[in-house]
Amino acid sequence: MASSTKSLIKDVIIIVVAIAVIWIGLQAVFGTSNPFYVVSSGSMIPALEVYDVIVVEGNTPFEDVEKGDIIVFYSPKLYEQGKERVIVHRVSLDMSVDDQKIVRTKGDANASSIAGTDYPITEREYLGQVEYVIPQVGYITQILQPPINYIIIAVIIGVMIVKHFACKEKKKIEFQYRNDESKDKVTENSFESKKDSEYVKSSEKDEVTENSFESKKDSEYVKSSEKDESVNNDDKKEL
Repeated sequence: MASSTKSLIKDVIIIVVAIAVIWIGLQAVFGTSNPFYVVSSGSMIPALEVYDVIVVEGNTPFEDVEKGDIIVFYSPKLYEQGKERVIVHRVSLDMSVDDQKIVRTKGDANASSIAGTDYPITEREYLGQVEYVIPQVGYITQILQPPINYIIIAVIIGVMIVKHFACKEKKKIEFQYRNDESKDKVTENSFESKKDSEYVKSSEKDEVTENSFESKKDSEYVKSSEKDESVNNDDKKEL
């Protein structure tokens, strides 16, 4: 009995440590203290459904946020009151007031923007930009009890991290391949150009040689004709 209890405690510790390591790693990769949020309202349907898990990327500067981006931020009205209500909406307007960037957002399913909720959003309220959407994974937190739900989420997150870095590596390899292919094409074109140039030079050389030979033949023919004519004239004189 004591042995099974120790084994259970050991497994729990391993799971907790693994989740902690994964969590810290994710914070470093995505540049935010909380990279994951569960969608709890239908204001962004059909882009985001209730219980979708969104992955937030905090490395994108607020200055780079543009109209059409889906961002995560604190409600400006509640944030002033010291409350932190997280909202995920799409940027509908990007403007600058007194050299300060301010954006207005709106839920895709909402008729219009809501003052104090959707605007004014400044860098202070900004948390990050939605990078990935994991459909309906949020159901796990409602259906299953800890630690099972955390284990499943950790596995999903682990797969997502591997996929994230695999995509980056694939893009890097494709970029390198395109560069090498471009270099080979330039080298091939240069070689073909050199061959054409050498062929032109050779053709010109052959043409000059041929012309020189013909000119020499014509010159010898003229000399021979003059010589024959001279002999004929001498014969006539003797007669």
